[in-house]
Amino acid sequence: MSQIAGNLAEVRRRIEAAARRVGRDSGGVRLVAVSKTVALDHLKEAVVAGQRLFGENYLQEAREKITALGAGLTWHLVGHLQTKKAKAAVELFHLIHAVDRLKLARALEDAAARQGKIQEILLQVKLAEEETKSGAAPEEVPGLLQEISRMPHLRVLGLMTMPPWFPDPEEARPYFRALRELRDRLQSQKIIAGPLNELSMGMTGDFEVAVEEGATLVRIGTAIFGQRSG
Repeated sequence: MSQIAGNLAEVRRRIEAAARRVGRDSGGVRLVAVSKTVALDHLKEAVVAGQRLFGENYLQEAREKITALGAGLTWHLVGHLQTKKAKAAVELFHLIHAVDRLKLARALEDAAARQGKIQEILLQVKLAEEETKSGAAPEEVPGLLQEISRMPHLRVLGLMTMPPWFPDPEEARPYFRALRELRDRLQSQKIIAGPLNELSMGMTGDFEVAVEEGATLVRIGTAIFGQRSG
């Protein structure tokens, strides 16, 4: 077994254990292998080990990998997206995690309409006062969701967040819980017709806590591929 295959097996084991601790079915948690700056050979090792869902941050890098690895894989955009790059994002990605403003949503709607596609997205929520993090404030999310619900080529599947980094992952728990509670409130208000099933939260340092708090997508890079080069 390769190192990457072993790492994937260990991450999956930890996801299953975290889900079990709170009585969840681990089948409801999908592992997004975040592959930014990761060499193509290492991605191929992950594919051989059964990984089919990858997350990228940079459009050009993602395009090269998607072209090289071919069909049969699912690609999510997990990083910040500039409005001017909406067209390329719609071309490349099955799910865009970080939609945080109406201007970007409108650009994605226009691109998806031109491409004849229903683009699935998540709304990124900013739950901490960090200048380096993007996201809509919690109080802005209902209005944003309502506006996007009128866009026929966008489908909001849920919410995403990035809490501050803490040496103790337990300190991230209130942020994950807050995202789940926000999602539950939005569901009960029935702002959109469809469900908001997805909660994208949790990374290498805190994904087990995120799973315990309801994550359905965990974005993990370092625990699979090792420290990044950039």
